[in-house]
Amino acid sequence: MLQGKTIAITRSKDDSQEFIELMTKDGAKPLTLPTIEIVSKGTKIVEEFLNHLKLENPDYSVFMSSKAVKLLFDSAKEISKLQQLQLAVANTIVVAVGPKTKAALENEGIKVSYMPKRFSSVGIGEVFTKLNAVGKKVIIPRSGASTPFLKNLLEKIGLKVTEIHLYDVCAFRDTTQWNEFRKLFSELKIDGIIFTSASSVRAFFEIMQKDHQEKDLLTNLQKINVVAIGPFTTVELKKFNVENITAQVHTVPGAFDTIKNIFVS
Repeated sequence: MLQGKTIAITRSKDDSQEFIELMTKDGAKPLTLPTIEIVSKGTKIVEEFLNHLKLENPDYSVFMSSKAVKLLFDSAKEISKLQQLQLAVANTIVVAVGPKTKAALENEGIKVSYMPKRFSSVGIGEVFTKLNAVGKKVIIPRSGASTPFLKNLLEKIGLKVTEIHLYDVCAFRDTTQWNEFRKLFSELKIDGIIFTSASSVRAFFEIMQKDHQEKDLLTNLQKINVVAIGPFTTVELKKFNVENITAQVHTVPGAFDTIKNIFVS
């Protein structure tokens, strides 16, 4: 049980409702850390995406986050552009990385044909391996901070891949929401941290190094149970010499279960 434990997650409060509910139900104290913020490329991303669809006529479109879905469709300000976007995406076979991304697409009237059992790039690769899609074309609208792993994986399978970067990310600039975490961290009163992406790891260190020497930061982190939501987050944490456990299921509930099991065992 997590009764009385204080666990932080590298997401904003708005993006952490599921985590907050799980923690509160278990009698624990959740702390939300808005680690990254989106730097949007504005409405031009819709035009860019539509142009790529028209020029390349991809067979599949792959969405790797609900954030990418929301940003793309919210950027289509005019009704005519939105309808054009919905029709263009619907003319491809749509693959969603996980349930939140699938729900976001369905909310835009888009039918999702495939979703992997493993909600990750590897899971997407498994879907395409089973589809026998060699020679087919795929378009992936996503963050500019994404790793090339998925693109390389799909190209090895035999697909022709185009990535469209809808947005970039930077470290969250207004860190006043971190004040309670900073205090408890210095007092060694943080029991666990869940890191939700590789970019959130980099931003965490950028933000915390304003107040802590790297050596002191690592010393404190060694006394905290650290969980990575997936393998890329694990790799990034290891670059900073942070010991961590990777969630078996690469979702917030999966990471919550992992950190809960640490305290149970």
